[in-house]
Amino acid sequence: METVFRLTNAEVRLAELLWSNAPIASMEMIRLAEREFGWKKSVTFAILKSLASKGLARNEKSRMIMIRSRDEIVGKQSQSKSQSYRAPGGASGGCLPMFIVSCKPKRGRCH
Repeated sequence: METVFRLTNAEVRLAELLWSNAPIASMEMIRLAEREFGWKKSVTFAILKSLASKGLARNEKSRMIMIRSRDEIVGKQSQSKSQSYRAPGGASGGCLPMFIVSCKPKRGRCH
């Protein structure tokens, strides 16, 4: 059976940051998350740990890397949503938060 990744909004946001910057030193990731989201070190570490426990990210020699591609995760979340819809922002995070994060204006343009 195919694995479906259920991500919270915070996990999606941090995963997007990792996909854009990985591999990245753990402490640099902390500074980046604080600058981008206003998150404290403990929050970022907790979310990084969650992404790692779900098999999406890994810490190698104090550098964070993404194990799964963005297309793989977005595709699996989209397939899951087409089979059983949940309200955006629910426990699963859903594909709508992923869409919103990917279209969030960054320096005046969508990326």
